[in-house]
Amino acid sequence: MSSKRVLRTTVMATTIGIAGLLGSGVASAHVTANIYGSEPQKGGSGAIVFRVPNEEADAGTTKLEIDFKQEYAISSVRYKPIPGWTAEVTKTQLPAPVKNGKNLDVSNPVTKVVFTAQPGGGIAKGDSEFQEFELSVSTLPSNVDELVLPAIQTYDNGEVVNWDQVQNGSEEPEHPAPTVTLAAASTTSAHDGMDMSTAEAPDSDSSGTDSTARWLGGAGLVVGALGLGFGAGATLRARKAVKK
Repeated sequence: MSSKRVLRTTVMATTIGIAGLLGSGVASAHVTANIYGSEPQKGGSGAIVFRVPNEEADAGTTKLEIDFKQEYAISSVRYKPIPGWTAEVTKTQLPAPVKNGKNLDVSNPVTKVVFTAQPGGGIAKGDSEFQEFELSVSTLPSNVDELVLPAIQTYDNGEVVNWDQVQNGSEEPEHPAPTVTLAAASTTSAHDGMDMSTAEAPDSDSSGTDSTARWLGGAGLVVGALGLGFGAGATLRARKAVKK
């Protein structure tokens, strides 16, 4: 390969690498919903962490609103307190109940969670800071593979950004909605594996049998020891008789 071709290849690879880094930087600036650990299961519960970067050079983020669809039938949402922020969970009374991931009726599911920065707080202006907002969510739906959780980001200059666009196809929209993938519900129950409490606490019959076996084993050891003693004594007596 000629030196010119090597130079062209190196320049091209460098250009692609820089473009990739710039692209990942833009993508990471979106409001996203993240799972740290294993994916939450359908019909179960899970911790969802919303990462909110500031994107305005002259304004800071002072509010985050997260919407939950009524049909998800989320009955409980708890938030992790953040210094300098207040939080409010809103439930909506429905005209008719909806089924949750455990096939139970929910008449007032969680529909919104709002984090608001206290005066003088929030995410600083510029693009150097982000904040994470953690929620514990239950019960997750069992009839969808992915949660779509639109978010609204408000800046202290009054600007509002709606992160609510659903991706169709391979091209990512300008303001994609945060999403969470749900794993299939586990079919493994406590009865499928060893129940340690049962193993450590046998019933009375097995306990009695075990005690009897131990008693018989101990008695056998004693009898064996006595037998050895008698045998040793007989051997000594026989040796004395031979010497005489």
